Amino acid sequence: MKQAMKERLLVILGPTASGKTALSVEIAARIGGEVISGDSMQFYQGMDIGTAKITPEEQVAENGYRVPHHLINNLTPDMAYSVADFQKDAGSIIEEITARNHIPMLVGGTGLYINAVTDGDKYQFPVEEISEDFRREKEREAILFGREYLHQQLAALNPERAREIHANNIKRVIRALEIETAKKQQALLPEKKEETGKFTPSSAYDLILIGLSMPRELLYARINKRVDIMMEQGLLDEVKGLLASGYDKELNAMQGIGYRQLVAYLEGLMTLEEAISLIKRDTRRFAKRQMTWFRKDARIQWFDVSAYPNQAHLTEAVWQYIAAQWRMTPAD
Repeated sequence: MKQAMKERLLVILGPTASGKTALSVEIAARIGGEVISGDSMQFYQGMDIGTAKITPEEQVAENGYRVPHHLINNLTPDMAYSVADFQKDAGSIIEEITARNHIPMLVGGTGLYINAVTDGDKYQFPVEEISEDFRREKEREAILFGREYLHQQLAALNPERAREIHANNIKRVIRALEIETAKKQQALLPEKKEETGKFTPSSAYDLILIGLSMPRELLYARINKRVDIMMEQGLLDEVKGLLASGYDKELNAMQGIGYRQLVAYLEGLMTLEEAISLIKRDTRRFAKRQMTWFRKDARIQWFDVSAYPNQAHLTEAVWQYIAAQWRMTPAD
């Protein structure tokens, strides 16, 4: 019996500020692609500047092709949305895009979300009832043993994350514990180990993974510049607007980089200059964590952005690689 062909899935990943958005639009125009956001913050409405969300104008490629985008602006900031939710939604959208004879493209920098789709058999998340049980148990532990007890659990799993959250903020500590526990339990099991320690797991998809990289100094300079541009574009007003709309500062969405620091400024806990400096620092640290996650996957074909004189040359190089892998010609 002939085996069914796998659905194609193109993934474009990399750290924040590496140029994934611009590249994805031009590649989509060449392959007839539709983009699924793989960024854990771009789901939320009203959080545009701080998440560097693609604008309607940016969704149009040089040749005039308007690239459909999915899982952007589909939630309000007070709505809960888990990795399991994303895994389910993204899988359904991939099927719909494929049925239209288009190529699904997963684009973003949230490694857990991306791997939950590309390697779904190894990322089986608990149902919501189990998640609720976990939270109730942690709330009970806080009552019995104190808040510091939970904070110490988080510190054992992720010391850096524990330093970012005060022990008194039980809601955030429990949420962080939930995420870190899921990461630990659902860690990828390598099928083929190499001397580098990288893994090459299999996927249910006919998969191509494109990674964007650049020298650290250049990436950090781009991050710093991006934060300055965000402030010029009105990030502070965006945060004020969210708070004025009634969104609580403790919401998970409001804990994103850029939002929590500016909330602290608005509460008088630091100066604006200090808040901006923290946004830049925390974004740089986040980019480092992103690369640590991605570097473990031997399937990723990396492209050093700094090696190309401009966007057009980078796009051409990536397109040529994809075309060779999938034996494609440009979409009409």
